[in-house]
Amino acid sequence: MTPAHPKAIGATTRLVAVYGQPIRHSASPAMQNAGIAMLGLDWRYVACEVDPERLADAIRGAQSMHFVGLNLTVPHKLLAVPIVDELDESARTWGAVNTVVFEARNPEGQWTPIGRMDRWDGPIRSRGHNTDADAIVRSLNEDLAIEPRGARVLLLGAGGAGRAAALRLADEGVSCLWLVNRTEARAADLAAEIRGRFPAVDVEVGYPETDVEIVLNATSLGLKTGDPLPLDTARFPLGRADAVYDMVYRPASTPLLEAARAAGCRAANGLGMLLYQGAAALELWSGRTVPIDAMRAALESEVYG
Repeated sequence: MTPAHPKAIGATTRLVAVYGQPIRHSASPAMQNAGIAMLGLDWRYVACEVDPERLADAIRGAQSMHFVGLNLTVPHKLLAVPIVDELDESARTWGAVNTVVFEARNPEGQWTPIGRMDRWDGPIRSRGHNTDADAIVRSLNEDLAIEPRGARVLLLGAGGAGRAAALRLADEGVSCLWLVNRTEARAADLAAEIRGRFPAVDVEVGYPETDVEIVLNATSLGLKTGDPLPLDTARFPLGRADAVYDMVYRPASTPLLEAARAAGCRAANGLGMLLYQGAAALELWSGRTVPIDAMRAALESEVYG
């Protein structure tokens, strides 16, 4: 259960939000409000359904209303790249935005997150960050004991989360990376970028003919009841993978994870990735060391409780 916030909502309460479509499955409010409460901040974190065609309006609206910041989930992570005013090095490196920090100039003239300021003069800008990429590497290590270096990886999905994961795994030194995406051209473009930036990585579009250490699902398939599996098991039987990681965390056990366990694979959902990207976002907004144990407990209660 998320701890009660020590302060009632009032005229000084500041807002943070996650934008997505769909969004009702999101466990981010439970996690972030637990962290916010433990830090004693007079903030609240809400979830907002935002149509992709209105994403620019929604970001600028939050900017105008002095929101502290935003998280972005499916399908907004790539769409936000040309919308935000500035891109942090993390967003430039990994090619997607999942965290937005609103900034203003401090008295010394430096751009500073407004969550760390009581008042400011002048304009506010949006700065896009990516906290997904580091989070997936940490979660793979902690939840599946997977070290990416030298691993063979089948990655499903080349959208915002998939793109960040592919580039981060390539940077970690995976030996082989196979990309499967509904739109093959997007996977091909990502493969070409990886070959240019990380020439030591063998990257291909399509299913491997060999066994792999991990299958990683970065699509949203599994989120809705009745969704098909995100991979074609006729072309790649799950028994050929040591482990399966599904970025979907609700339901806690997706059809992909159930099929993986039935095939004898180690399996984990995306709760760890959600935790670590969210903790990093809260640190960016607040400038504080976040209470990660409280955030983890709130997540587990929300998803498993």
